[in-house]
Amino acid sequence: MRHVLSAIVQNVPGVLAHISGMLASRGYNIDSLAVGETEDPNLSRMTFVIVGDGHVLEQVRKQLEKIVTVVRVDDISSQDFVERDLMLIKVKAATGGKRSEVRELVDIFRGRIVDVGEHEVMIEISGRESKVEAFIERMRSFGITELVRSGRIAMVRSLGAKREDDDDAPAS
Repeated sequence: MRHVLSAIVQNVPGVLAHISGMLASRGYNIDSLAVGETEDPNLSRMTFVIVGDGHVLEQVRKQLEKIVTVVRVDDISSQDFVERDLMLIKVKAATGGKRSEVRELVDIFRGRIVDVGEHEVMIEISGRESKVEAFIERMRSFGITELVRSGRIAMVRSLGAKREDDDDAPAS
């Protein structure tokens, strides 16, 4: 089972290395990891995706909570949450028909072309993992020259929040 953990940590040097090293030394694999400053510049949020049963989840959580620089750990996968991945991808797209096809797919997936070269374009796309994966599959036939993805970020929805994230689906 896939678990999304959100940890609030002190924003000090070495926290990421300490936490990832501790998890690796105990044999836990991190499927995805993203770290960034929060609204408080003294704190950062680490979002982990861990695959395992409830026992693995509990062990990871206990290990994280033992670390002095960890303020709080939440399993947000058991709550209603929004998650996103960000990807930059370079695709072969010579001027003409192929470039038009790529541009059309970018629009359908609600992405953006952020750089245009003579023989390739760079595209930014964000959304649920399934959307990003589907876009990658569509781009394979054009020729992917380079690809980079962020780790997953996630946040628990506000109480009574209206679902606004259905824009992830490609436009019809």
